[in-house]
Amino acid sequence: MPEGPSIVILKDLIRELHLGKPEVLEVAGNIKNFDKNRLLHQKVEDFKSWGKHFLICFENFTIRIHFMLFGSYLINARKKTPLKLGLIFKNDELNFYTCKADLLEGNVRKHYTWENDVMADEWNGDAAIKKLKENPQLMVCDVLLDQQIFSGVGNIIKNEVLYRTRIHPLTKIENLPTPKLRALVKEARHYSFDFLKWKKENTLSKHWEVYNQKECPLKHKVTKKELGKTHRQTYFCETCQKIYTEAKK
Repeated sequence: MPEGPSIVILKDLIRELHLGKPEVLEVAGNIKNFDKNRLLHQKVEDFKSWGKHFLICFENFTIRIHFMLFGSYLINARKKTPLKLGLIFKNDELNFYTCKADLLEGNVRKHYTWENDVMADEWNGDAAIKKLKENPQLMVCDVLLDQQIFSGVGNIIKNEVLYRTRIHPLTKIENLPTPKLRALVKEARHYSFDFLKWKKENTLSKHWEVYNQKECPLKHKVTKKELGKTHRQTYFCETCQKIYTEAKK
């Protein structure tokens, strides 16, 4: 599943086409949950990203693309895979495959709060800390994947952030010392931008310290387990990452 930085890359690629506010001349695809003809001859107001969602904004509605586990896209190209949604403009076309597409009525800001998005200029770390403190019993391996707190953070970012901050994934929020809590929030955003840089360079996997690794950078064995309520695959170092077990004072 693409994480937030990958969706930012898609947004930037489309903006580099200098489309302006293009009119949709043709709509293709096997979308079933809304009338795709509603998009015909409508002008795109903007392309946005929120976490793992790609947003195509029109005057009175927005198309939300979620790539799920196996979604993909092509710009000015097509493939044999069944097309979920294709938008054809005067000089360019956008094609989305194996994804989920929904139509959101009204202004997009009725549906999203950008202060949750770790990649957004509006990101609010203090708001994230407040939400974490409201969920003291949750484990850090779960809260990092909560899209209402850290929208855009996925499993790769989760694992790497926990290693960078030296926090064991099974630590509960209520047991984290305040400096560690703040470090967790700060690093979620910091690593996301590192992810973006490395993804653009096509060097992301070369920088993984625990994700999909057998040893951490200090040559300790990396443990791989499905942890938390989400049961997501988690990579961590039992030596480097401390589990905090007593409530912070």
